[in-house]
Amino acid sequence: MSAAYFDVDGTLVGTNLLHPTVMYLLSQATPQESVRRFGAALLQGPRMALAERADRRLFNELLFSHYKGMSEDRLVVLADDVFEAVVKPRIFRGARDIVAKCQDAGLRVVLITGSLDYTIGPLCDHLGVPRSDMITNRLEMKDRSATGKLMRPVVAGPEKARLIVADALAHGHDLATSQAYSDSYSDVPMLSVVGHPFCVNPDRRLARLATAYDWPILDIDRPARGMATRSG
Repeated sequence: MSAAYFDVDGTLVGTNLLHPTVMYLLSQATPQESVRRFGAALLQGPRMALAERADRRLFNELLFSHYKGMSEDRLVVLADDVFEAVVKPRIFRGARDIVAKCQDAGLRVVLITGSLDYTIGPLCDHLGVPRSDMITNRLEMKDRSATGKLMRPVVAGPEKARLIVADALAHGHDLATSQAYSDSYSDVPMLSVVGHPFCVNPDRRLARLATAYDWPILDIDRPARGMATRSG
């Protein structure tokens, strides 16, 4: 059996890590708490912008530090609201189709993303992907409240490639016949560990690389056709 590994933000959904975070921060128990949290994130904006360009792991750690003190119960309750308001309207038109084609071809579909498990769980349900088949960032909890730290490993940048290799080993997948999908040049390591990389709505650097290496370029804002191959 082989697998199809999908990045999420920019690949299946027109979002980034900031979109759901803004809603989580602005949906606190009181307006004052919402303003305080959002204001603190804005003040750290320049530092996060620098980190995003230099170190994706550091960017993730800085961003999710603003969840400190949020209760696990509140995050669970907000997850469906965030999905309906932020994620669902931005799902690319061909996302469900390409996932379904992979599944019909006998591939195990795995979502691998720097987003939180709370955010990705409802997306898995929508796309027909078991929640057990998502690799996401997870908040460290103490007494059922977020500490502001991410659990290891942090899903970001080159670490995604290592996590795919580990997942394939654990599930007996042949990486040579497996697939990976991403829109971002930062995911080149992830794309490079499988035999069949696909570039979905790629950024400029990834598009140039895809042309050089003859990697397929897909636009799933339109219904996808013939993207998956029968697994071995």
